[in-house]
Amino acid sequence: MPTVIDNVSRKPAEGPQSAAGKVREKAKDKGGLYKPRVPIYPKLVHGQWRRIKWALLILTLTIYYVTPWIRWERPGALPDQAVLVDFFGRRFYFFGIQLWPQEVHFITGLLVIAALALFLATALFGRLWCGYACPQTVWTDLFIYIERAFEGDRNARMRLAAAPMSFDKLWRKGGKHLVWLGVAFGTGGAWIFYFRDAPTLLVEFWAGKAPIQSYLSCAILTATTYIFAGHMREQVCTYMCPWPRIQGAMLDDHSLQVTYRYDRGETRGPHKKGQTWEGRGDCVDCNACVVACPMGIDIRNGPQLECINCGLCIDACDEIMDRVERPRALIAYDTDAAVAARARKETPVYKPVRSRTIYYAVALVLVSGLVGWGLLNRQPLDLHALRDRNPTFVRVHDGAIRNGYTLKIANRTFLPQTVDVSFRGVAGARLRAPGERAGETLRATIPANEVRAVRVFVIADPAEGASESLPAVFAIRGAGGVFETKTTFITGTEARP
Repeated sequence: MPTVIDNVSRKPAEGPQSAAGKVREKAKDKGGLYKPRVPIYPKLVHGQWRRIKWALLILTLTIYYVTPWIRWERPGALPDQAVLVDFFGRRFYFFGIQLWPQEVHFITGLLVIAALALFLATALFGRLWCGYACPQTVWTDLFIYIERAFEGDRNARMRLAAAPMSFDKLWRKGGKHLVWLGVAFGTGGAWIFYFRDAPTLLVEFWAGKAPIQSYLSCAILTATTYIFAGHMREQVCTYMCPWPRIQGAMLDDHSLQVTYRYDRGETRGPHKKGQTWEGRGDCVDCNACVVACPMGIDIRNGPQLECINCGLCIDACDEIMDRVERPRALIAYDTDAAVAARARKETPVYKPVRSRTIYYAVALVLVSGLVGWGLLNRQPLDLHALRDRNPTFVRVHDGAIRNGYTLKIANRTFLPQTVDVSFRGVAGARLRAPGERAGETLRATIPANEVRAVRVFVIADPAEGASESLPAVFAIRGAGGVFETKTTFITGTEARP
């Protein structure tokens, strides 16, 4: 059954109709299950939260665009890029750390840490990530800034959207979209530099010699940035992103969120200079908070799924409160419990430490500790032994038994490592590499950041009555430690006459 959202009749406005008004009229005539997007023209506001958003926008964009160009000297032919996801070399480099495919558990741990940190921040401060650091928010903010530079602030943009096509409208709209495409292309271009040496790829890209994946990735990210930040904007946060729905499980009455303090603001209404404030609230119903909101909502209606907690409505309201000479923070970061307590004439109590924040904090510390411990105790060398399957053993001319093995030795350091290979578990065992004499140990050199296959023959004369296979251990000594792996030695007992 259809639900009527707004049945208030409105007198048609005189003069040109705004783009938003055209959409509303079209929706009224068309009907249907889905509400068409109403264009939102957020008004520029000034204040501490707007300044914080500018600072974080500059910081996050700088990190994103500059990081691939940071150099980090590494020996030999290893890449000198500080942060690099090298799919061709199957390595992930992060300054002095390099991770191999077998160490994907570290990546998993970092993702879990990020999720727990987000859960904790949400439980404490609401959707701060969405309002200040989410890529969709950051790039949308940048695109709105560009739009404002070409078309003016809210009222000017609305007039331009409603005006008929002219040269002025054409160059403003066209210039805006060209700059948007330039920023989107820069975004896609910066992304591909994380996956290949940036200076090399830059030359290859413009020379047409880069891998096809680079061009496809750049094109896809350029298109998505242009569409999401330039056209869809708040729709991405409201309909595409799952976080607004998940965050409801993290919030409670003691979570700090952008809040309209209805205990102080109601009853709202217009106020003229010289009138008394007795018997009414501080809200003058100016809608400054609504026109400043990039999501197009009215925070006075309470917590809403669309709200990203960006704080721009706070700056807008504070500016109005200064004009009418009333205290600031009618809209502020506050908790529902505190607002309700003040409405009951009670002293609000803030509880940052509560069961859910303790759970998140403890889990965050534990996982961070495990990942940190794993990185600090990460083995510089890794050893695996593969025993020959065919033949399983060979009887040599003096009656001794020989088993063949292939040792896979991984050198996870940035320097070549010379290691001594030993074998224990079988008395009198000797090691021999192809073309060399047998001895108690075997020496091998492993290049930096590589895996080397070392062919080893173990020759022994097991004691009479030994079982068909004996447990044994290969060990390598190098890089300041001893590293071992288990294997077996086939004695060939049952095959003896």
